[in-house]
Amino acid sequence: MYVIGKREFFSLFKSIKSILIIGILLLTSYYSAKFSYVLMSLIELTPSEKEQIYTVGLLTLLFLFGQLFVMGLSHDCMNRETHERTMRFLVTRTSRSSILYGKFLGIALFWFVCLAISFLIVSIFAKQFDIFIFSQIMSLLIYQIALTILLSILIPKPGITMFLGTIIGLAFPIFGLWVSFTSNVWISWVKFITPFYYLERDDYTLVVILLFAGLMLFIANLIFKRREC
Repeated sequence: MYVIGKREFFSLFKSIKSILIIGILLLTSYYSAKFSYVLMSLIELTPSEKEQIYTVGLLTLLFLFGQLFVMGLSHDCMNRETHERTMRFLVTRTSRSSILYGKFLGIALFWFVCLAISFLIVSIFAKQFDIFIFSQIMSLLIYQIALTILLSILIPKPGITMFLGTIIGLAFPIFGLWVSFTSNVWISWVKFITPFYYLERDDYTLVVILLFAGLMLFIANLIFKRREC
């Protein structure tokens, strides 16, 4: 599992798309933190809001485009191996569960490193490292990674997951934010199965997001074990 994870982790840093996304994250972190004082001078903020204003650019970017970024890089993390016939070689070397969880571990570690560097840049201006907000965003990314892996297991063709990844990446945050704030009783219950409802709370119910991610990985593992390579 760790070998698979290491391979996936380093392979993500080699693509042009990864470099571009990392650049976007770092630039957003730097400039949003650097010019956050402009927002503080324009609107009146509470002390807690002033502490969080440095991360507003990074938060907005990942809330709106995090799913698109994750799927753009990893939409074919599983079905690519099957499509290129390398999965048969992998299953002779290790278990299917090790392959799936290794892929998850490598992708999650990649995003953890990217997010940690972004927050370190923000901390230069904020003079603090906000562990709670970091945990919130990381839990959202873990949820998005699990969803991406599940789709890559369910859909065998990389071309289709690339198309769906773009659609879901753009539509999912819009839909998630809408159901979180809608007053429609027939729709509002859906917010309890989306991560955005738990992210707007100032407590550690973000653990629920991790449970959803674990459930998606469990389902993906069950399907993967029963599928021909």
